[in-house]
Amino acid sequence: MGIINTDKYDIIKEHDIRDLNSEGILLKHKKTGAKIFIMKNDDENKVFYIGFRTPPKDDTGLPHILEHSVLCGSRKYPAKDPFVELVKGSLNTFLNAMTYPDKTVYPVASCNDKDFQNLMNVYMDAVFYPNIYVKDEIFRQEGWNYSLESPDADIEYNGVVFNEMKGAFSSPESVLEREILHYLYPDTSYSFESGGNPKKIPELRYEDFIAFHKKYYHPSNSYIYLYGDMDFEEKLEWLDREYLSSFTMLEVESEIATQPPFRERRDIRLEYPVSEAEPEENNTYISFNTSVGHVLDKELYVAFQVIENALVSMPGAPVKRALTDAGIGKDILGTYDNGLLQPYFSITAKNTNEDRKEEFLVIINEVLEKTVKEGIDKDSLRAGLNSLEFKYREADFGAYPKGLIIGLQALDSWLYDESDPFMHIEELQTFAFLKEQIGTDYYENLIKEYILGNPHTLVLTLVPRKGLSAQEDDRTAESLKAFKESLSEEQIQELVDKTAALEAYQDEPSTEEEINSIPILKREDLKIEPEPFSNNVKEIDGVKVIHHEMFTNGIAYIELLFNANGIPEELIPYLGLLPSILGYMDTDKYPYSELNNAVNIHTGGIAVGNSMYTNSKDNTDYLMTSEIRTKVLYENIPMALSLMEEILFHTKTGDEKRLYEIVAQLKSRLQMSLNSSGHSAASLRSMSYYSVTAYLRELTNGIEFYKFIENLEKNFESEKENVISRLNALLSLLKYKENLIVSVTGDSEGFSKSAQPLGDFISCLRGDSPVMEKPVLKLSKKNEGFKTSAAVQYVARCGNFVDAGFAYTGVLKILKVIMNYEYLWQNIRVKGGAYGCMSSYSRTGDTCFVSYRDPNLAKTLEVYNGITGYLRSFMADEREMTKFIIGTVSGLDTPLNPSDKGSRSLNAYLSNLSYEDIQRERLEVIQAVPEDIRKLADMIEQVLQQNYICAIGNENKIEQEGYLFDNIRSLYE
Repeated sequence: MGIINTDKYDIIKEHDIRDLNSEGILLKHKKTGAKIFIMKNDDENKVFYIGFRTPPKDDTGLPHILEHSVLCGSRKYPAKDPFVELVKGSLNTFLNAMTYPDKTVYPVASCNDKDFQNLMNVYMDAVFYPNIYVKDEIFRQEGWNYSLESPDADIEYNGVVFNEMKGAFSSPESVLEREILHYLYPDTSYSFESGGNPKKIPELRYEDFIAFHKKYYHPSNSYIYLYGDMDFEEKLEWLDREYLSSFTMLEVESEIATQPPFRERRDIRLEYPVSEAEPEENNTYISFNTSVGHVLDKELYVAFQVIENALVSMPGAPVKRALTDAGIGKDILGTYDNGLLQPYFSITAKNTNEDRKEEFLVIINEVLEKTVKEGIDKDSLRAGLNSLEFKYREADFGAYPKGLIIGLQALDSWLYDESDPFMHIEELQTFAFLKEQIGTDYYENLIKEYILGNPHTLVLTLVPRKGLSAQEDDRTAESLKAFKESLSEEQIQELVDKTAALEAYQDEPSTEEEINSIPILKREDLKIEPEPFSNNVKEIDGVKVIHHEMFTNGIAYIELLFNANGIPEELIPYLGLLPSILGYMDTDKYPYSELNNAVNIHTGGIAVGNSMYTNSKDNTDYLMTSEIRTKVLYENIPMALSLMEEILFHTKTGDEKRLYEIVAQLKSRLQMSLNSSGHSAASLRSMSYYSVTAYLRELTNGIEFYKFIENLEKNFESEKENVISRLNALLSLLKYKENLIVSVTGDSEGFSKSAQPLGDFISCLRGDSPVMEKPVLKLSKKNEGFKTSAAVQYVARCGNFVDAGFAYTGVLKILKVIMNYEYLWQNIRVKGGAYGCMSSYSRTGDTCFVSYRDPNLAKTLEVYNGITGYLRSFMADEREMTKFIIGTVSGLDTPLNPSDKGSRSLNAYLSNLSYEDIQRERLEVIQAVPEDIRKLADMIEQVLQQNYICAIGNENKIEQEGYLFDNIRSLYE
């Protein structure tokens, strides 16, 4: 690596991390004790983070509020929101901060050397020298504040984290997860909510907030990580010179305490809110939880992931099957959380009743005792291990840089053992050991020790209760009313003045000098050429095959796409059901549990899904597909195609019992998705009022699809024969040779090895597809408000500019950055207190503005109304405009793994999008001037005048502001 300045750092350990093709060095800064972990390799996507152990002492959310607040200006970078300035003007591939139950981490990533250094500088200055000491408005904006607009108004609580956690606590799954930690580890910091309980957040005082930073945000309590291809000696010298050398060693008591084991099981009963329209029957959660050893047990760390999958999560797992067969829960959830000092294992029955608790526990015990006696199914263990190892070797983390995920996993040991960040990132040896244990009593003994014979056990029952949200709202309102009544006129006026002062602070822009202190790149630092597509169109047995040729390290990504354009409207919702059916029911050759094992033993997974490809030149022309895809080592391609054939052509859809289980579980999972992604559901719903493609996606994956599944589950006995008949009719319509397009991502060897198995598959398809026309769909403007028990809202407003006569331009990509991190951010998040705000603009004209975990409704729609005026008066100097352009290009140039590169190329091909199109759009971005933004005002005005709106949120808020909607409905019934 070169010469490390040993005057400044001690080298604790050097290690060749062969599993990850990296050289690892663990260092300690001599003056402060700061811990540094280096991973040197050839990855251009460089990663840095600084993290701190931050055990909470109460439920006020102090670590979380501090995480938000330190990114609101610092010594070198005093602008009010350097984080947003970086998002707008950096080529980052990752930029965020995360609060965990026992740590807070500030990671950045970039492929550009200069940009990477800029990001490091801003983040280091933010954590050590934040403006929170001189501007208490930061605490009140990001944490909580009393909001009082006038002496006669009601006092309200506001704050970004306060509203974020109101949204989080509206999800019963989030509440369950929180309470498991609270009651399983009651004598440790894990018993407190590091994110903040909305009931307790207003108890946090500014003085305690400052004291926490002084104590924990010190180099002596820090963990610094550097990954990728960079000059590490230069980075270490810079860290010492600019930051670490300014501090001295400090004894920071931040150790995470260990919970003494329970002597006997603990049983806890709690309540959670449901809306007035939701039933209380069959809506209870019963959760069995055990503490599983210590995170520094290297083999146990992985072994229990395999055990959890084999016992609970995989299709047909024995615990899940026994509980489902007994009618205890319509969805059985398994968890093994190993990101804590003391991991825990959990089995949860969702959609059950409180009186089934003892039966639930008896069944779990009986199944586990039988499993220990007879042995865990060996193929289930092999499948679980193979799946984990495939993911480890592939290192595909989607939008997250590989180096970031590795670095976060390093903390699973490093945080609790300062000398060993390597333990959990080197897993091949562990996989080999665990494979050797299959056929011994190793896994069965772990079940005996950590589940059956473990007194450190918690049974948590979460019971629904109508009106709980309203009662909590009333309780908060009464408390605030009593508080106001206790104040003198002078004190009330003081609150009014403080509210006005905070609003003035939020309205006042950072000075030009403050903004200019944040380093940015120049336009000439940007690549002019976009990444090319790779679409080599070939043919096998008359079927079009698109080969995306690239290096994939011996993995083939194969996708079979069936044209579903001609599916009759009444069958379209069944397309949404197919991904839960295919691969999860018995086939002619396999029971579904054995099918899952075969898939995971021989491949990296097989998945079924649906996609929509809209012609970029004509928004009325689209291709709707039903797809099945796999990722597989080249030598296993024939087996993968054989399994895909078995799943598509030989699934036994007539198994009524299994079909009902799937429908009931799907309803449960859709509810969880709607709770966590209300913004996505609201925006899709509002676009479905006018867009055929959005309406089709709504029928297969939106609120309408949820309502379809809800009805199937409720009326299954009368509908089951019809469901089976329609599923078979749908599958029959899809499986014609003329309907198939194949996508293969891999090098020439991979394609060659795919050709014969693909030919064998194609030979199973029918010829002479019947002529089918796209269904004629009736769309209507509904403008709906959907009521839930949530404490916050998701507010969407959509329209289409192509329908209004406008054309797509690359400048809209810049508008997204301006909206998301300037206008909407300032007005919906900073001033409105919502956790998030987003906008989107498609090539086919669909445009949407949406808020996330938003305390407001009508106020947010008013903010949307102001967009046109903002655009007409938009001004930006060269530096500001360049910043927006760089932030836009950052989103265009996110590094992609081979699978994503293949998907990007395929999407372009099926959407009639050429390289020349994206080259033109890129130049429109790079060459943009403020006038180009102002020219968008008429386009956006037309979109807003179309006024398609949908909101999901608090039932009282929806009713109170019901004049906004044409229809008000309950989301869940």
